[in-house]
Amino acid sequence: MAKGKKGGKHTTKAQLAQTIQQFFTENAGKTFSFKEIFRQLKLKTHPLKMLAIDIMEEMAWDDFLARVTDSSYRLNTSVQEQEGTFVRKANGKNSIIPDGGGTPVFVPERNSLYAFHGDRVRFTFMARRRNHIKEAQVTEILQRAKDTFVGRLQVDSDMAFLVTQDNLFVHDIIIPQSKLKGGKTNDKAVVRVVQWPDANHKNMMGEVIDILGPTGENNAEMHAILAQFGLPYTYPQEVEEAANQISGEITQQDLDEREDFREVFTCTIDPHDAKDFDDALSIRQTGEQENLYEVGVHIADVSHYVTEGSIIDKEAQKRGTSVYLVDRTIPMLPERLCNFICSLRPDEDKLAYSVIFTLDEEAEVKNYRIRHTVIRSNRRYAYEEVQKIIEDGAGENSQQLLTLNRLAQKLRERRFQNGAVNFESEEMRFDVDEKGKPIRCYFKRSQEANKLIEEFMLLANRTVAEHVGKVKRGKRAKTLPYRIHDNPDPQKLETLREFITKFGYKLKTTSTKGETARSLNKLMADCEGHNEQKLIQTVALRAMMKAKYSTHNIGHFGLAFDYYTHFTSPIRRYPDTMVHRLLTRYEQGAPSANQRYYEEQCEHASEMEQIAANAERESIKYKMVEFMGDKVGQVFDAHISGIQSYGIYCEIDENHCEGLVAIRDLEGDYYEFDEKNYCLIGRRHHYKYQLGDPIRIRVEKANVEKRQLDFSIAD
Repeated sequence: MAKGKKGGKHTTKAQLAQTIQQFFTENAGKTFSFKEIFRQLKLKTHPLKMLAIDIMEEMAWDDFLARVTDSSYRLNTSVQEQEGTFVRKANGKNSIIPDGGGTPVFVPERNSLYAFHGDRVRFTFMARRRNHIKEAQVTEILQRAKDTFVGRLQVDSDMAFLVTQDNLFVHDIIIPQSKLKGGKTNDKAVVRVVQWPDANHKNMMGEVIDILGPTGENNAEMHAILAQFGLPYTYPQEVEEAANQISGEITQQDLDEREDFREVFTCTIDPHDAKDFDDALSIRQTGEQENLYEVGVHIADVSHYVTEGSIIDKEAQKRGTSVYLVDRTIPMLPERLCNFICSLRPDEDKLAYSVIFTLDEEAEVKNYRIRHTVIRSNRRYAYEEVQKIIEDGAGENSQQLLTLNRLAQKLRERRFQNGAVNFESEEMRFDVDEKGKPIRCYFKRSQEANKLIEEFMLLANRTVAEHVGKVKRGKRAKTLPYRIHDNPDPQKLETLREFITKFGYKLKTTSTKGETARSLNKLMADCEGHNEQKLIQTVALRAMMKAKYSTHNIGHFGLAFDYYTHFTSPIRRYPDTMVHRLLTRYEQGAPSANQRYYEEQCEHASEMEQIAANAERESIKYKMVEFMGDKVGQVFDAHISGIQSYGIYCEIDENHCEGLVAIRDLEGDYYEFDEKNYCLIGRRHHYKYQLGDPIRIRVEKANVEKRQLDFSIAD
């Protein structure tokens, strides 16, 4: 301990600060009054005591100490060395999200230790300067988020560089000529970092591991998007070979062990370009009573062909889901399985796992059974064909399809009465030519034919979840991966309530789950067709939590189901395959599966689902910019679809393509961001840019490499 002479009269402020710092560090967790601190540190003179108080006040400001009372302090252990996730921004405003959540902390570049986006880091807080925000510095990089990156090669005479799309690197990735793998300037490439920057070497060194093709070539760009998110763009040869060894033959033993539905009318209803048909519906009147129907929801029996722990299973488990980019599907399973053996193709005998319901005219479930079955689809319908039959009331197998639709409408009506949230979704679609170039851009809305299938899939998923999870009081349910959706964020709901009052709408936020959902539905119905509709829908969606997989069931708020799982798409989602296997095991009398193992699988599946969704959005952004490439200089009617501190996002009404008007390009005033009210307001003239407002824009730039559209205000 640093001490001065008797009474410490020669102790400097720096020495005393060091003494106090050491004292509190050695006594972490304990609270000390001024009197105790003076006695412990042998501070006897009034000036030294006053200096110590000043130092402790500064340490409290710097968050090193926590003030317990006006005259006592303790070490602030919550801000000592911590761990978190590094977030790198192109504008240099890097931050760390501490483990367990909390407010992100700013990290100046000089204190980042060259951490990259997503890296797990250890950090400490820096002494806070007056009138400055809290800052942190990275002390150790615990785990790199990834070591491979995608970009465009720039090859010089003696070395090459990788230019990435997001420009998040402070220093270039340098690639020696010997590690180029034949890559040329403007090739899209995947590069692995073999040397990270440190105190001695500021540049990263890399090696090319794959050349994807020329920049701008469609396959190269789609593969680049997949590689950017760490998703596979090829199928391992050994997995393909294993799939080719699987026989699609249905044996007599298979038939003997299954319920036979081959003589019952059965059909599939899918998008017109679908190849993997993983669900089918059957319907027939049951018994002598004409007002009862037996409806079968038949799902491809993937787990019959893909055995747990096999090379195919491990690959599917790792992928977690199929990925749907604008112009292609990257399947979870090898093509032989997803498009042929497992796919419920018409006029072929197929193995299925089925939930068979007995429904009355009101679509009330009288009973159900879950069975392994064999089916034979009579007809493969596209959504458009079924929609026409519904609208015309006539067509091939119209009686069966119209009955299914009538029952589905009853199910849907009851679901909303019970508190399901009704957010009508739109999907952005592109028509592309043979080279992948987009020639048409449009939004596709769900119609009756889509909702017909949706309702029976929801019913099957809910029934399977209840079958396992709904047990008698005092009994414990067996392990099952559930699809859960938490209640909306109360604070965001309150923000929504306050916001919509400006337009004359009301929302219940302190009521039961069902009442809140019904209030949200009423809000959506009331604002439909009004100028503020998109604005209110956007703000409402932001209050919603994300659905995910978990073995810990909390119900599904959006669907208003106490029990819900995913059973109906095992060809494209791995959790469905897990559910199939567990159902089969439990049917055979097996005990509950290891919950910890399945919870880890649920977390992985949720993560892969989010990554796949991000990749899909990137492919849409790319095609959107590509589609607008020949429209630079043209003027379009649009509406404001997003507001940020750096500008306004505008969505073109004609084709739904979205671009940014940078705040620096908003002339005539200095604009400030009002985050609470989703608008930019001019400081002098008070002109307001509000989310949802109509606007005229001019296309200024379409940067395909950055997947970015730049607009300007036309009027």
